[in-house]
Amino acid sequence: MNAILCQQYGPPETLRLTEVPEPQPAAGQVLIGVNACGVNFPDTLIIEGKYQVKPPMPFAPGGEVAGRVLSVGEGVTTLKPGDHVFALTGYGGFAEQVVAHATTTLPMPAGMDFVTAASTMYTYGTSYHALKDRANLQAGETLLVLGAAGGVGLAALQLGVLMGARVIAAASSEEKLAVCRELGASETINYTTEDLRTRVNELTGGKGVDVVYDPVGDRFAEPAVRSLAWRGRYLVVGFAAGSIPSIPLNLALLKGASIVGVFWGAFAQREPKRSRQNFEQLLQWITTGQLKQHIHKQYLLADAPVALRDLLDRKVIGKAVVIIDTP
Repeated sequence: MNAILCQQYGPPETLRLTEVPEPQPAAGQVLIGVNACGVNFPDTLIIEGKYQVKPPMPFAPGGEVAGRVLSVGEGVTTLKPGDHVFALTGYGGFAEQVVAHATTTLPMPAGMDFVTAASTMYTYGTSYHALKDRANLQAGETLLVLGAAGGVGLAALQLGVLMGARVIAAASSEEKLAVCRELGASETINYTTEDLRTRVNELTGGKGVDVVYDPVGDRFAEPAVRSLAWRGRYLVVGFAAGSIPSIPLNLALLKGASIVGVFWGAFAQREPKRSRQNFEQLLQWITTGQLKQHIHKQYLLADAPVALRDLLDRKVIGKAVVIIDTP
C-alpha cells in the first residue's frame, strides 16, 4: 500500500510517498481502508519531533481518518468488516490503510460522507470538550476565540453560538474574519491591525470576556488573560504561533480566574465513555445541519505535504482534508 512517510524529522517537504507493507490489526484493533484523513496542527509537530507523541520511525502522520473497516482484531465485537467508520489514530492516517483502536473508532451516521467524518474528531471533539467539560460555558456568557478561522477555532466559534454564548472572533485577516461572521460571530477583531486587549475592553464595556479559547499562544496569550472578566476561564488549547507563553500568575489571582488545560486526545483515551457521549451530541448537531465543517480544500494523498505546508503558512481557513482513493 502507499503511505506518506516521515523517515527523519523535518518540515513537510521531507515527507515521501512510499510503498509499505499492509498493517495487521492486533487484539482490540481494527484495520481501516482510509478514504479521507483530516489535516491538523499536531501533524506538523509530530513530523518535526515537537509533539508529545513520538512514533517509531518511519511513520505516516495523520491523526483522524474516515473509511471502511477491512478486518478486526481479536475481541472486537462492536465493529465488523464493511462498516463505515471514523477514528482517532494519532498518526498513520496519510496512508491507504491504518490500524486504530476499537475504543476510538466510531460508526458513521447514515448519510454522512467521508470528508465530513474525517474532519470531525479533532476540531469538534477538542472544542466541545474545551467549552463543555473544561470551561463549563453557559448561555449568555461571552466567549473570545483566538485563531478563530482555523479548524479548531471555527469549531469553537460554531459551538459557542450553539451553546448560547456571545462569540467574539479574533483572526489575522479580513478574509478570515468574514468567514467567522458568516458562521455566527457577533463581533470580530483583526489582531494584526488592532490591539486585542483594547478592542475586547471596548466590545465588552470594560467587563471582559468569560471564556478565552486559545489555540494560538505566543504574544496573544497574556493580553487575552488580561481581558478575562471576574471568574473567567482561559483555555490552553495549543500553540499554533510557535512559542509557549509565560503567564503572570497574579492575573489569575486578581481576577479569580482559572487557567485550564485542554488535551482532548488524552481525554478521549482516559475517559472514552464521556468522550462518546460528547460525540453523540456533536453527531446529532451535524446530522441535523446545526454544525457544518468549513472545508478549505481537498488534497490527494501525494499532495499531503502541500496540505501541511499550507497549514503552517496560515493559508487554511477551516479544515483541510486528504483524500485517498482506496481500492
